[in-house]
Amino acid sequence: MRKTLLALTMLVAIAACKNNTTTPATLSTPASGNAAVASSAPSLTPEQLGELGASIHKHPTEGTKILSDRGLTQEQFERAIRQVSSDPEASKRYAAAYKRNV
Repeated sequence: MRKTLLALTMLVAIAACKNNTTTPATLSTPASGNAAVASSAPSLTPEQLGELGASIHKHPTEGTKILSDRGLTQEQFERAIRQVSSDPEASKRYAAAYKRNV
């Protein structure tokens, strides 16, 4: 189960990054704005993260927009997924929500 969740997490992360074609100039502007977002990142439940991951899986080209609509950056999402995957019970909840929404 843990390997499956890890593979699923990696798939979601890859899908979210796959079509991210930004230039260094566009990266510098949001980076300064992300500092404020990083400090106030919303706390999402494993179920909410599963739904979010499924949305990104369904619409990989809109991954960044989907995350930003929830007030998250890709790094914050990855950190939250890592935190969930370290807890077996939370991992099960995440996987169930992901499967329901894919």
